[in-house]
Amino acid sequence: MDAAYKKINGDHEPLKEPGTRKRRGSMYLEEETDKTSEVISCFFSLKEEVGALAKALKLFEAKGINLMHIESRPSRSNKEQYEFFISVDPSCSQALDEAIDSLRTQISGHVHELSRNKKKDTELWEDILPWFPNDIQDLDRFANQILSYGSELEADHPGFTDSVYRVRRKEFADIAYNYKHGQPVPRVEYTEEEKATWGTVFKELKSLYPTHACREHNRVFPLLEKYCGYREDNIPQLEDVSRFLQACTGFRLRPVAGLLSSRDFLAGLAFRVFHSTQYIRHGSKPRYTPEPDVCHELLGHVPLFADPGFAQFSQEIGLASLGAPDEYIEKLATVYWFTVEFGLCKQGSEIKAYGAGLLSSFGELQYCLSDKPQLMPFEPEKTCLQKYPITEYQPIYFIAETFEDAKEKVRRFASTIPRPFTVRYNPYTQSVEVLDNTQQLRNLAESINGELSKLCEALRKLE
Repeated sequence: MDAAYKKINGDHEPLKEPGTRKRRGSMYLEEETDKTSEVISCFFSLKEEVGALAKALKLFEAKGINLMHIESRPSRSNKEQYEFFISVDPSCSQALDEAIDSLRTQISGHVHELSRNKKKDTELWEDILPWFPNDIQDLDRFANQILSYGSELEADHPGFTDSVYRVRRKEFADIAYNYKHGQPVPRVEYTEEEKATWGTVFKELKSLYPTHACREHNRVFPLLEKYCGYREDNIPQLEDVSRFLQACTGFRLRPVAGLLSSRDFLAGLAFRVFHSTQYIRHGSKPRYTPEPDVCHELLGHVPLFADPGFAQFSQEIGLASLGAPDEYIEKLATVYWFTVEFGLCKQGSEIKAYGAGLLSSFGELQYCLSDKPQLMPFEPEKTCLQKYPITEYQPIYFIAETFEDAKEKVRRFASTIPRPFTVRYNPYTQSVEVLDNTQQLRNLAESINGELSKLCEALRKLE
């Protein structure tokens, strides 16, 4: 890992804001709606040809139908078709019936009518897979669709009444909003007060790591001090840390203004991208933060993302989330909470912490290894159903035998997610391949065959 870096370089399940409609994996940001009002929706497929959508839209226009929402994607069931989902005002109900008839008769569109308020129709919409990113650049589409925090703070936030802190938070939010994949993460000149806050957290946590953190964390931490500027008097730059991670495991950091939805955050992990905050907690409470901050990200998450086994485990959770129904996203987010955020693992005869929420909290890092909380074995099928508090220490922690064991269990759990395909990450193209046809499977088999040939050759030379 040390050599690899030299060669290349020379917390929490997010809360939804009240009144915000849950996004269904769309590439578009849906506006806040009145939950009491009905929205009539329609899902239809058209043959891929020049002018097909224009013809369909003219049918709606001719009937005086105002489209409130539209999204599209290539059909997964018919490679020659595109699928479209539209929403219209309920006052257009009769006109929509006429437009639907025209779609069927005039341009041979295949139509499903939907109403978000009817359970049977909701089940039909569940059969329409949520959009998910296929290419690493697709993360740009939702990276700014944060659910809370950013430059706006809740009334109970320690920095709510601090005008200087609020202005500073907006500066960080602007960096994230303007960032696009492929750009270097802008560097920040942290203030002396911000460095002092970091220093308090850094010093206290570093004193606990040798006895409380897992060996993978403790193996990487000195390298972060050596190459990335991890010091009590210095807050590391995301770009430096991101380059280090890419050299170690291919993971990279991307600045984010606040909390993303579970679906979007997990989708980033599928591409080995971790959405990281760049701001720091308020100086009045250095040992407390109501949301993830740069202390949580750099001290809690980053060291483990530099470990190959843990990086693979995290990516497995992300890949499992792509195209998953909403209820499974919630389950995967809970698995993430009790592993990547608050996980414990066995190492020899001892139990150590590997969750970032523990490794970035001086108090909970001590508490989790005391005799106070309840400890249970990590089993995704059971862990995913466990409720948890977000404003106090966890009453229950789950223990993984090893990262490899946890990874295999997550894989088995992912195989139970109802989706008509399997996905694979291609590190050469930084894209997700949907394995739903024989050509994709043939390509995968050839790739595996090539890797097995290299393995066999290496084993022969070692004999």
